[in-house]
Amino acid sequence: MAVKDTAKLSSKFQISIPKSVRAARSWQPGQVFAFIPKGEGLLLVPVPRLDDLAGVARGANAEGYRDRTDRI
Repeated sequence: MAVKDTAKLSSKFQISIPKSVRAARSWQPGQVFAFIPKGEGLLLVPVPRLDDLAGVARGANAEGYRDRTDRI
């Protein structure tokens, strides 16, 4: 990605993401994003689908962690 990869806000408040950015990140049509405020700007972060998270915590040991009933 280069500085020339810019986009303009349309009159309908839409932004087209440049093809080079979409290709570099493998973003697909219909993908959901979260906007996270960061100083004067914001972060555009793809929201993972539930299928993408399957197996992420495989092998995690929950022993010794506090739960909601353990809070003061």
